[in-house]
Amino acid sequence: MKRHIVIATAAAAALIAGGTTTALAVNSGDGPGSVQSGARTTAQLAAHDGQGRGGDDGGQEDVREARAAGVSAPQAAAAALKAVPGTVSGLDLDRDRPGLVWEADVLGKDGKWHEVTLDAGSGRVLDQHVDHEDDAVSPSGAKVDAAAAARIAGAHATVTSLDLDDDHRARAVWEAETVTKDGKEHKLLIDPDSGKPTAAPAHDADDDDNDNDGADD
Repeated sequence: MKRHIVIATAAAAALIAGGTTTALAVNSGDGPGSVQSGARTTAQLAAHDGQGRGGDDGGQEDVREARAAGVSAPQAAAAALKAVPGTVSGLDLDRDRPGLVWEADVLGKDGKWHEVTLDAGSGRVLDQHVDHEDDAVSPSGAKVDAAAAARIAGAHATVTSLDLDDDHRARAVWEAETVTKDGKEHKLLIDPDSGKPTAAPAHDADDDDNDNDGADD
């Protein structure tokens, strides 16, 4: 399973059109990870930093998969947590042998990492097992959970991957990959404490492109 930064439970970000800043606050009244947001949209952030990488076959394939998925990333996170109570650390929309699926990494309440495979059309659990080799970052302590991060990143696009990532950074952040209707891919970083979204630095996108070029999935 690809370890991108991907998705899971909580409230949606309310967007105010035409804003220039983003203000998000944790709202404990709606449960852990609930957020309220204002202003700058994720689409504006991606466009501002030129992170759109699209028009290629890979982008169009992501668009087709996103359109075919009847279950969104936040919904997939919720379904995974019903199967394995705990905290979602990552989500990935992927075409596997059973068809189009969501793969979720869950740090269970039992302290073990679980991988849950869900039908992307219905949310039905297709497979569930303990992953003894999982290298995901623990989501413990994050005020903004995967579902909330996915909702923020997916305000104007479809989230195809979300993971808590600490590569080359002083602290872990939610890293979300999204695709817009025109097939352009974007990467956003979501602060796990404030929920503030920012466009990923250009070198992050370049690293992903290089990884994909050499990938042999």
